Amino acid sequence: MSLWVDKYRPRSLDSLDYHVEEAGTLKKLVTSGDFPHLLFYGPPGAGKKTRVSCLLRELYGGGVDKLRIEHHTFTTPSKKKINLSTVSSNYHLEVNPRHVNVSIVVLTLQAARFSLDVGIYDRIVIQELIKDMASTAQLDITNQREFKVVVIHEVISATRSRCLPIRVAAPTVENIVNILCNVAKLEGLIMPTDLAKRIAVASDRNLRRSLLLAEVARAQHYPYSCEQTLLLPDWQNFVADTASRILGEQSPRRHIRGRLYELLAHCVPPDVVFRGLLDSLLSSCDSTIKYELVNLAATHEHRMHLGQKPIFHLEAFIIGFMAMYKRFIEDTLGVSEI
Repeated sequence: MSLWVDKYRPRSLDSLDYHVEEAGTLKKLVTSGDFPHLLFYGPPGAGKKTRVSCLLRELYGGGVDKLRIEHHTFTTPSKKKINLSTVSSNYHLEVNPRHVNVSIVVLTLQAARFSLDVGIYDRIVIQELIKDMASTAQLDITNQREFKVVVIHEVISATRSRCLPIRVAAPTVENIVNILCNVAKLEGLIMPTDLAKRIAVASDRNLRRSLLLAEVARAQHYPYSCEQTLLLPDWQNFVADTASRILGEQSPRRHIRGRLYELLAHCVPPDVVFRGLLDSLLSSCDSTIKYELVNLAATHEHRMHLGQKPIFHLEAFIIGFMAMYKRFIEDTLGVSEI
């Protein structure tokens, strides 16, 4: 039994529910006989990978769904061995090299050239979530006819200049409501419009998360009720509780470090932790310190992207906020006593 998010995922460009004009542009690229390196960008849950999968099926048909997992071992110049797992078909290769050296990815791309010849495209190399690698790696435009690279993440300007950027914006609330109602209808259910709107807002217009919340709500209570409680993910509640502890007492006794380690150990991205903490703190802070709070979060998040240890920058942000908030409380109490 598959999840709704997988069961009803569009499998062709013609079956996409939103951004239809962009889908038409992709189809024209396919029929044109050739296309450049592509750069898909947009918020999580907007449908970047879904569109890439549909693009692959337009090019090669159903063979791209016959996937296999392969494990590669590379030796760096320093004699260090690094393992890299890939998901591939006879037509494409998916790489997730967030924590490997740039040269490893280059070797993988070079190896893809000598694979089975499947036409003028040879192989489409999909690089997912390659923020760390793409900040320094560049694409050689002379190899454009030997393989294609489809990047799904933010990259430096040197790489962007060699790619055709395709923005996949988050679906609107109305888009998500229509999709949730259609999926419920296909399942033989009735989804109230008000509940669908609440799910769209609670998921921050993330379609993947919206479908998961709708399926959880179905298991929790059916028939659906407009007032029923939405069960948010445990990590989201954990982040909100961490923010409450920070606001409750500004001292090491709150054991915030252990909670941050808990989130990172369960594969919650540090960017998501930053965003969750900031949203929770902003909703409970006085308006006079909100600007300083946002500036503090932006500074430490930027430093986190430049560094290698997210935990250090998360801790620095929380320490900075605790000092700022404690100073604000003391100043407020001092003024009130006068």
